[in-house]
Amino acid sequence: MTQYLPPNLLALFQAREPIPYLPPTDKLSEEKPECKYGGVSKYVSFFESKSSSVANRSYVESKQERHDRRMRERSDRSKRELERKLDKWDPHSDPSAGGDPFKTLFVARLSFEVTEAKLRREFEVYGPIKKVSLVTDAQGKLRGYGFIEYEHQRDMRDAYKHADGKKIYQKRVLVDVERGRTSEDWVPRRLGGGLGGTRRGPPDNCSKYSGREDEKMGYMGVEERKRRFSPLPSRERNVRKYRSRSRSRSREKERRRSHSRERKRDKRDRKKERGDRDRDRDRVR
Repeated sequence: MTQYLPPNLLALFQAREPIPYLPPTDKLSEEKPECKYGGVSKYVSFFESKSSSVANRSYVESKQERHDRRMRERSDRSKRELERKLDKWDPHSDPSAGGDPFKTLFVARLSFEVTEAKLRREFEVYGPIKKVSLVTDAQGKLRGYGFIEYEHQRDMRDAYKHADGKKIYQKRVLVDVERGRTSEDWVPRRLGGGLGGTRRGPPDNCSKYSGREDEKMGYMGVEERKRRFSPLPSRERNVRKYRSRSRSRSREKERRRSHSRERKRDKRDRKKERGDRDRDRDRVR
């Protein structure tokens, strides 16, 4: 049968050449010398003695120490940079800051979709506006705040009192006077100053509400802030809801009772009047 196969298929069934013998490169286990284990007494001379100087030792800082060192260096660099910028900062020589500072209103926490026309429409209710300017960065993107210059100072004061917390594009804005050219010791937020409680430190110490609440209530501690603004537990919340509902129901019942009493009194008075009339008619007859 195999004689009919072609030579290429017959080559697959041919046996391979035997593997040549090569002597082993390593010694056999019985030919290897035995390893004799000893103590560490011969290595004691390499250890440091008490008389050796500590200065020659090489100190390697840990991962946490390296992280703390880098954070300190970064903080020092940022402080030096802020001091350098603070020395050069002069709001009176700023070419973009024009107009009367005592008639200018500062508006922050604006939506990035707001325009100057929209801002003018929202704040024209307090008085005629002379100029509206939105601050942008080097790429032309909005920074989220701007300035509004009124024609009269009384209109600016009116907007300062009543426009704080106003909603524009579903965001509550913060309104304040222009402090850069009106306050001597004023330092902006980008140079380490500013007002507000959104960047005091940890999240527990920061405020998450808009408006000038810090000026109205003063600075609150962590416990006071948690007590006022943290959500209540579900059980306490349900108890308060039940109490409020029971109070509203009792008030509604009291109102209904008072109304029913008044109606009964009116019916009694009418019946009494009718009885008196009937008696008078019988007497006349």
